[in-house]
Amino acid sequence: MLKRAFLMAGLALFGNAAHAQAIPSTSRATTYNTVAVDGLKIFYREAGPRDAPTVLLLHGFPTSSRMYDTLIPKLADRYHLVAPDYPGFGNSDAPSAETFAYTFDHLAAVIGDFTEKLGLESYVLFMQDYGGPIGFRLALAHPERVRGMIIQNAVAHIEGLGPAWEARKAYWQDRAANEASFMSSFTSLAACRQRHVGASPHPERYNPDTWTDEFASLSRPGQDRIQADLFYDYRNNVASYPKWQAWLRQHQPPMLVVWGKYDPSFAVAGAAAYARDVPNAEVHMLDAGHFALDEAVDEIADLVRAFLAKLN
Repeated sequence: MLKRAFLMAGLALFGNAAHAQAIPSTSRATTYNTVAVDGLKIFYREAGPRDAPTVLLLHGFPTSSRMYDTLIPKLADRYHLVAPDYPGFGNSDAPSAETFAYTFDHLAAVIGDFTEKLGLESYVLFMQDYGGPIGFRLALAHPERVRGMIIQNAVAHIEGLGPAWEARKAYWQDRAANEASFMSSFTSLAACRQRHVGASPHPERYNPDTWTDEFASLSRPGQDRIQADLFYDYRNNVASYPKWQAWLRQHQPPMLVVWGKYDPSFAVAGAAAYARDVPNAEVHMLDAGHFALDEAVDEIADLVRAFLAKLN
């Protein structure tokens, strides 16, 4: 009986160890790299077999490729994941606004050249927030490279802009009169927190390191002008919505929409709007916020894996 007890205990320990080894680990899955693109150092995370189908992960504001840290290991066994930091964000170079034009056209051009540098000739776009305007520009420039689109709280329709955008539109209409007050609130620590937590009934599930780190990045020298220039240019994204919608209607890309319904910035109507242009789009509303991976990474990973499997 004693030998059997020891044997059963050993098997239990072995089983627990085997189970632990099966849990994805960021440190095992991901490498952290830089590459020279257009005279800039562009930082990126990469994981998975390079000969596997590629997913290009495009981050939002004011974060970086770090927002995909929890998702990447859950996909890296079967897919090639590439997540760059844009110029001015994360660990990529942040040239001054006096020497670099911070517009979405320019950021998209750099990320497009980044994909060329890495030899990415075919990919699924995963777009969140600012990743939407950059991803749509990549898609319009090279539609033949886009195997599908995953939209996570990224807007391409006017009804996706919630009430918070009234103050933002005032900034676009009169930058000089509104910049100081608008940007001080837009880049504050409280605003960074609110982007994550939103109206979630479970704020305790959100890691405060995310918004304190983002606020620290926004507090770096030169960031005030960088982010002011870039957000002033956001008005050109809104003006481009009809062009992006026309592209969707023409190309009908396979599409997965995963939308955090507690987003304080982007309205849930923005999710359903994609189905008007792409009737076969899968649309899922999640109990999560603007950065839905904060609270729903397992659910999103399952949806993404099922979606990607259909493309193989």
